[in-house]
Amino acid sequence: MIYAITIYGEAGVFEALPKDRQDEVMSGHGALQAALKKRGKFVSMKLMPPTSAVMVEPATSKGGRPLITDGPFSDTKENFLGFYAADFKDLNEALEYAKMISSPIARLEVRPVAWAGGAISSE
Repeated sequence: MIYAITIYGEAGVFEALPKDRQDEVMSGHGALQAALKKRGKFVSMKLMPPTSAVMVEPATSKGGRPLITDGPFSDTKENFLGFYAADFKDLNEALEYAKMISSPIARLEVRPVAWAGGAISSE
C-alpha cells in the first residue's frame, strides 16, 4: 500500500537554525531518500514557502467565477512543508522509515493513500 509521510512545521524555522543543525536535519532526509531509492520508486516534494501560495476559492454565486487570491489559506504557525510517498508493506514499515526524518522542528503524519491513478517515479 502507498503511504504518504507528510511534513508540517513553522515556516522559517529550518532556515534560522545554525548550519550544523541544518546539516543534521538534512542528513535524515538524505538517508530516507537513499533507503527509498534502494527499495524502488518513490515521490518526494518540498513545497515553496506559504507566502508563494495562490488560492482558488469557489465562486460565491451561481455562474460566478472562482476568486483568485494571493497568500496562504489560513494564518497558522504550522504549514504543510512537503511529503514523501512510497509503497510500504504496512503502516508499521512506513513509520519506521518516517522515523529517519523525525526532528524537533517538524511534525510528521503518516497516512495511507487512496491512489487515483498515475505512476510513482523516483526521477
